[in-house]
Amino acid sequence: MSEPDPAGARATMSGVTSTGPAPIVLVLGDEELLANRAVAQTVTDARAVDPNLDVREYEAGSVAPGEVAEMLSPSLFGGRRVLVLRAGQDARKDLVTVLLAYAKNPDPEVTLVVTHLGAAKGKAFADGLRAAGAAVVPVPKVKKEKERIAFVRDEIRRGGGRCTEEAAEALVAAVGNDLRELAAACSQLLADTDGRIGADTVARYYRGRAEVSGFTVADAAMVGDVAAALEALRWALHVGVDPVPIADAIADGVRTVARVVSAGRGSSYQMASSLGMPPWKVERAQRQGRGWSPEGLADAMRAAAECNAAVKGGADDRAYALERAVFAVAAARHGSGGR
Repeated sequence: MSEPDPAGARATMSGVTSTGPAPIVLVLGDEELLANRAVAQTVTDARAVDPNLDVREYEAGSVAPGEVAEMLSPSLFGGRRVLVLRAGQDARKDLVTVLLAYAKNPDPEVTLVVTHLGAAKGKAFADGLRAAGAAVVPVPKVKKEKERIAFVRDEIRRGGGRCTEEAAEALVAAVGNDLRELAAACSQLLADTDGRIGADTVARYYRGRAEVSGFTVADAAMVGDVAAALEALRWALHVGVDPVPIADAIADGVRTVARVVSAGRGSSYQMASSLGMPPWKVERAQRQGRGWSPEGLADAMRAAAECNAAVKGGADDRAYALERAVFAVAAARHGSGGR
């Protein structure tokens, strides 16, 4: 399956002609938000041709072939129609037979939209529609951090705003991986600001959520921002984040910067393959690595190791061990050795 369109299933446009959307549109993938957008866009394209459009939706697993055949048959009154068939992977064999036969000679006044998860179940149906010439809109699950960051930036751009990569990273850290929640957060930020979204904007609106991640603690410590790191740490502990992943995040942050700095200069994409990291992580480590000396990184690694030993070894006050690590890592960056 091809890469998703992080901006929200704009690929439907590839199936649009001067007379409206393609007769058959296959929305293929399991990212629900993008699938719903693809369906909505197809209906919008059809409605632009005929404002009196007739739209009907069915669940593939519960609809009878006769109902679909009736909807697909020529209308005595004319006019465009859109038939949306949800969860095409659940269609029974008799329905699949009817639809694949129809797909060989579809009515130009009707648009059949089929959503399909794209997995093995019902694969023959999806393959048959594709072979019949359906316009395919790929909407696979957005799984990679880089894709979610790109989604946020594109979402802000679609709304007429601008968003820095740092702001997109912060919003993903604050809101999480669910595209619906990210889209809603983008919409809220656009409504409440002038459209120029920076990391400070996200921090202002999502303070108390973004700081829950242990990686946020590590990121602040790695750039020497003790106040932000301690605020993030205390909030994370307050809302119940376990100290172990926070200690791991601090250690990972130090190791990542050390690896990237020791690899020398170069583009994040060139270095990514040799370091075994995604380019966005290399780029972030390059930013965080400015101002670090080899000696400082060595001290920070010792501090992170001591923190891990204390937190995982059952120290009496694990929160204190984490706070000491924050001070030590930040101090190491500023050149005092962190000890």
